Amino acid sequence: MTRDGFRAEEIDTSRPHPARIYDYLLGGKDNYEVDRQAAERLASVAPEARIGVQANRAFMRRAVRHVVGSGVRQILDIGTGLPTSPNVHEIARETAPDVRVAYVDNDPIVKTHADALLGDSSATSIVLADLRDPRAVLDHPDVRRVIDFDEPVALLLVAILHFLSEADEPERVVATLRDALPAGSFLVLSHATGDFADRSGAQAVYNDATATMNLRNRAEVERFFDGFDLVEPGLAQVPFWRPDAPPPPRSAEIGFYGGVARKNG
Repeated sequence: MTRDGFRAEEIDTSRPHPARIYDYLLGGKDNYEVDRQAAERLASVAPEARIGVQANRAFMRRAVRHVVGSGVRQILDIGTGLPTSPNVHEIARETAPDVRVAYVDNDPIVKTHADALLGDSSATSIVLADLRDPRAVLDHPDVRRVIDFDEPVALLLVAILHFLSEADEPERVVATLRDALPAGSFLVLSHATGDFADRSGAQAVYNDATATMNLRNRAEVERFFDGFDLVEPGLAQVPFWRPDAPPPPRSAEIGFYGGVARKNG
């Protein structure tokens, strides 16, 4: 059993994992044949999938720069996925070298890769925990070692909440995390949607994965921002959230909403 309470045999490489599918679509190498097959099926039924994950990643980079530029020096990144450079701490420290980052993921393989990348740093941690138990995330000693919840925190929930079903009570999960954040904190969130094209085929690819894909419409995604004030331009398709370059082709089809919001009270 590992320090985080997971046994080696609990690492499931027999089914596709969302983090490894995402890694493959980004051009990464930390994936298995089962993940590559799932990713290719995804791309066949959702032709914009590759540019969609790239646009989502670019949204994350812009959002991190925004929150750090607004003065936040702590980031809690839940559902971080496999390391893809530049990582959140690298992006943040381009603006402010003193930013501290706690990464959280529920895949032991993700943690193994992140441990190798991050090494022994007092300003970063990688935690094996599950978003569905937000209290355990908040109370984890390696989160508390890096994050001071008396000071503003940027909470990153990037392309993760759509892997929670309604039975997982995602609104409760986000509310628990929100209530732990002090005023001046930020929520950075992106979420898959079927609002711009029929993506039932894409959704079906994840039926055999370790987590299902739960598409939500604009109103459902906006509810995750309850208790926060969205910054301009509000909730938008990720290529159109404060773009710093021309949007890629087929951007109008990209099924990811993204937004950044501040907690003012």
